[in-house]
Amino acid sequence: MSEAGHLASDPAVSVIKTSLFLGTFIGAITWTGSLVAYGKLQGLLNSNPLLLPGRHVLNAALLASNVGALGWYLNTDDATLGLALLGATTLLSSTMGVTLTSAIGGADMPVVITVLNSYSGWALCAEGFMLNNNLMTIVGALIGSSGAILSYIMCKAMNRSLPNVILGGYGTDSTGTGKAMEITGTHTEIKADQAVDYLKEAQNIIITPGYGLCVAKAQYPIAEMVELLRKKGKNVKFAIHPVAGRMPGQLNVLLAEAGVPYDIVHEMEEVNDEFKETDLTLVIGANDTVNSAAEEDPNSIIAGMPVLRVWNSKQVIVMKRSLGVGYAAVDNPIFFKPNTAMLLGDAKKTCDALLTKIKQDYEI
Repeated sequence: MSEAGHLASDPAVSVIKTSLFLGTFIGAITWTGSLVAYGKLQGLLNSNPLLLPGRHVLNAALLASNVGALGWYLNTDDATLGLALLGATTLLSSTMGVTLTSAIGGADMPVVITVLNSYSGWALCAEGFMLNNNLMTIVGALIGSSGAILSYIMCKAMNRSLPNVILGGYGTDSTGTGKAMEITGTHTEIKADQAVDYLKEAQNIIITPGYGLCVAKAQYPIAEMVELLRKKGKNVKFAIHPVAGRMPGQLNVLLAEAGVPYDIVHEMEEVNDEFKETDLTLVIGANDTVNSAAEEDPNSIIAGMPVLRVWNSKQVIVMKRSLGVGYAAVDNPIFFKPNTAMLLGDAKKTCDALLTKIKQDYEI
C-alpha cells in the first residue's frame, strides 16, 4: 500500500500491473487445477469427467469477468480497489481451475499435468516481468514453452487435440457416432507358477509397463527378473507408450533407477511392429495404452489412439489388480482374447512372486 504512489508514477505501470494480474490469474488456475488433478490420480476424487450443465458458458463467464477485472485494474489508481480486484481474480480463476480440470477424465491427466506445468511457467514469467527479474522471466518462459510443447506431443500420441482435452472433450478425433462394440467371452486366469513357465518357454519377450507399475513401485523385482532372463539367453525388451505412467518419461526414469539398460527400453514406434514375432508379452499395470478397441472399434471413445499392439504376440500375460477398466473407462477386449492370460493381483507382490519362482527354477 505504501508503494502505491511510486507505482502510479512509474512509466511502465501498465506492464507491471498487467504482469501482476496475469501472474495472479494463471497461478490461481494452476493451484486449484493441480489439486483436482492430484485428487483424481490418487483416487481421492472420481476420475470420471464432471460434465456440469453449461460448463462452457460458466467458464466463458469466468474468463470474461477476469478480463473485465483486468481492464478495471489497469484504469484505477486506488490501491484498495486494486487489491480487491486482485482478490476477485484470485477467487474467479481458482473457481475456473476447478471447473476446467474437473471436466477432464483421468485418462487425460498426464496431459493435464504438463499443461498445468506450462501454466506455472507462464505465471513465473509474468512475476519476473513484474519484479524486473530476468532470471525468473527466462526460467518461467522455458518452463512454460517446454510444458506446452510436451502437451502437444502427448496429444498427438493420443490422437487428441489440445483444446479437446482442456475443454473436457470426449473421445479422439477418430471416434465414430455409433454404439461402442460389446465385448463378449470369458477370460483365462493363471497363477505366478504358470506365468513363470511361459517366461521360461519364450525366447523373445516384450514387457509393457504402465501406471500400475509406477504405483506399485515394482520396477526393482522386474529389473532383477529381466537380468536373470537375459543371462539365460532370452531376448527381453521393454515397450513404453508415450503417455504411460503419470507423466511422460516417468517409466523410463523408474526403469533407469532400477538398473534396466537403456538399449532394451524402446518407444512405441520402435517396437510396435515386433509384437508379431514376439513369443510372450508381459503387460504390467497397463490398460488404455494396450487397448485393442482403439483399432478394432471405430465407435470407441479411444478409436484411433495409437496403442501398443500387444495382442499380436503369440502369448500375452496381463498383470492387473482386477478386470476393471482404465482411466478412459473403456473395457479392454484383449482380456478376453484366446492368447491372453490374466495374472491378477498387486503388481509388486506378483512381480516378487515371479522373481522368487524364477530363482527357484534356475537354482539361483
